[in-house]
Amino acid sequence: MSYQPRATKPVYDPAAGYAHFVLYTEPKYGVVGAAWNGTVSIERKSPYVQEWLGRLQPCKPDTLHTTLVESDKIADLFHACADDDKDSPAAVGGSGCLCFKTFTDPEFGLPVVAHHYRTVGGNIDQWTYRAYAPLDLRPDDEFHRLIIDRRSGLFWIRTRDGLLSILPEENGRAYGSGYGGGGPSELARYITALLDSGGEETAAAGDRRHDAQPDPKVFAWASSEAATRTQELSYEDLAAIQNG
Repeated sequence: MSYQPRATKPVYDPAAGYAHFVLYTEPKYGVVGAAWNGTVSIERKSPYVQEWLGRLQPCKPDTLHTTLVESDKIADLFHACADDDKDSPAAVGGSGCLCFKTFTDPEFGLPVVAHHYRTVGGNIDQWTYRAYAPLDLRPDDEFHRLIIDRRSGLFWIRTRDGLLSILPEENGRAYGSGYGGGGPSELARYITALLDSGGEETAAAGDRRHDAQPDPKVFAWASSEAATRTQELSYEDLAAIQNG
């Protein structure tokens, strides 16, 4: 049977003016991934990470989860943890484990994959979480706090209603602070757009020019040691940084 083209349906509402996730595929070459969304890897726990993990819902692996692991690890998503099945293909030497567990962030519908790494004997026993950042907050969400989480190395945003979200991020635009470079520049660019819009622009880079320069004072702060400690910053706090 020859291929029959079919009409496609968007995975988001174009009229809403936002998208939490955009999937990119090239079936001919076996390429699947996120077209726009940035990714984060979470290895160190913090109170913010614990809060975020607490709302994740366990689920069976689906197509989106497969984009968060290497292609040769996709089958491993379906193997049980050694704690649940000592004969699982993920079990190593009786007590070690190399399994994966899959989750969904119910607030944004984004996939999350946790990788378990436990050595034989249990000297090392850790979980690393890999997730996509949203491209924006939800349509009715309002900015309340920008959070620098030193312990986990992540950046968060909290809404007026108290929802904690990974800071919206476009693919390839990783955030950073405390040094002179692209990460702090990207963070300063995000803050500058937020301030210029009166707190309304919470999306990732989007249509903004990739060579747009952040506010010099905001960039100087983002590059300084002052931006490395854990802190929650209101719109007024950020405006004070911009005003010097």
